[in-house]
Amino acid sequence: MHIPRLLEANAKKYPNKPAIIFKGQVVTFSQLRDISLKLAESLVSLGLKKSDKVAIYLPNYPEYIYAYLAIWSLGFVAVPLDFMLTQEELASCLFHSQAVALITKPKPTVSFTALKEKCNKLKDIILCQEKTETFLNFEELLKKETKKITTEDIPDKDCSCIFYTSGTTGKPKGVLCNYAQLEAPAKAMAYFVDLNDKDIALCGALPFSHLGGLVFIQAILFLGATVVVMDRFIPLEFLRNVQSYKVSCLWLVPSMFYAVLQLKEFESFDLSSLKWIDCFGAPSSADQLRRFHKYCPQAELYNGWGMTETQGPSIVLPRGSNKIESVGVPAPWIEMKIFSDDDKELPQGQIGEIGVRSWVVTEGYYKDHEATAVAMRNGWFHTGDLGRVDSEGYLYIVGRKKEMIKVSGEIIFEPEVEAVIHKHPDVAEVAVIGVPDALRGELPKAYVSLKKDSRLSENDLRYFCRQHLAHFKIPHYFEFVASLPKTGAGKIDKEKLRERTGIDDQ
Repeated sequence: MHIPRLLEANAKKYPNKPAIIFKGQVVTFSQLRDISLKLAESLVSLGLKKSDKVAIYLPNYPEYIYAYLAIWSLGFVAVPLDFMLTQEELASCLFHSQAVALITKPKPTVSFTALKEKCNKLKDIILCQEKTETFLNFEELLKKETKKITTEDIPDKDCSCIFYTSGTTGKPKGVLCNYAQLEAPAKAMAYFVDLNDKDIALCGALPFSHLGGLVFIQAILFLGATVVVMDRFIPLEFLRNVQSYKVSCLWLVPSMFYAVLQLKEFESFDLSSLKWIDCFGAPSSADQLRRFHKYCPQAELYNGWGMTETQGPSIVLPRGSNKIESVGVPAPWIEMKIFSDDDKELPQGQIGEIGVRSWVVTEGYYKDHEATAVAMRNGWFHTGDLGRVDSEGYLYIVGRKKEMIKVSGEIIFEPEVEAVIHKHPDVAEVAVIGVPDALRGELPKAYVSLKKDSRLSENDLRYFCRQHLAHFKIPHYFEFVASLPKTGAGKIDKEKLRERTGIDDQ
């Protein structure tokens, strides 16, 4: 891998073409090369060296992109961190990763002085948008005279990133990604949906600290696409950006689709520029996707699956398929099997844990041999996701292993119940979890957020569920809430709901 060479090639091929559009400001491919390589020179001038770990703690700003590209240009290791992390969580990740530098911006709830005291390896803190005598300034670093650096090919197996992901357990794990795997998401997008240099993609605030956001950066670097960047997901602004910039492709998590569909202005926007739409990141409602599609019928509708550990998207619905309930078929470079609890391969149609094997799969979790051994068994990465495969090889996601509720021996899959409740026209969002019950082991509980001005009652919703679900699958408890907690990637945070209910998910 040679990132400076890619930046140079793009700058020559598309010198004045927008690479990034952020709040109306354009960064061309030439400017992207210049700023990224200048930042790389500045990092070297600070004494950083190959394989050093550099953390990034920012909202979705262009500086996040420059930082990634500078780090990779030098063979350093990027440690992307979600700007929603608290000071305690941030310190934990910095300490665990042994980061020697941090690129960030001021945040009222974070003391960078305290961070340096707690993280003994942390040498340099580089602040964007603020000058202080205590810390370095991002903009000033770019103005300083520095020596031109000589870059070389980075070995494929060298570590490029450590992604901190809590998954469903709440315990952060550092997912390792090597330099060869950096190209995997862009390769998958080009294969499945023909993402190319003519496309304008909209990053509706999927965080650059997560794989879903990183894919946009990889689309710029490896495919020459233009990306419109939002630092916060505001549904109305999202639709305005699609219309204003004639966005050709979207990939979103389900909660973002639902938020957009609730807007009364939704039907008035011109979505005719859209070429394709991809939903990934959590089990989605096929009915909601179809409703969105009604207003942009010219666009291909995709569902997909992938994980940070597999450098997704790994499995995507093929073009022209109408099996929108399925997440599709694997890329040619990915092997997939469905496993039983005792690691035996299951036949077609049976539900089990999804296992994958490929060069795109992580080598494991940083400094966590136990978690690595649990996930990597017999040469296969065991994902923790449950699914089944039909006669044509299409994968259907049932849910996480931890999203399985056992009621008096009967098994309920939380996403199945959520999909039914989502069909009610008054429901904005729903999350179902299992709660302990002394007699039956567990019982399903639904947290429901209603649309504005809805007067839907628990009895109404319970009656609706009876029309679509077996009696033991109907939630025993309903709790109406103003909104549901979200992770940094925009998914519903069931861990917080379990904590609220007093369930230990460790």
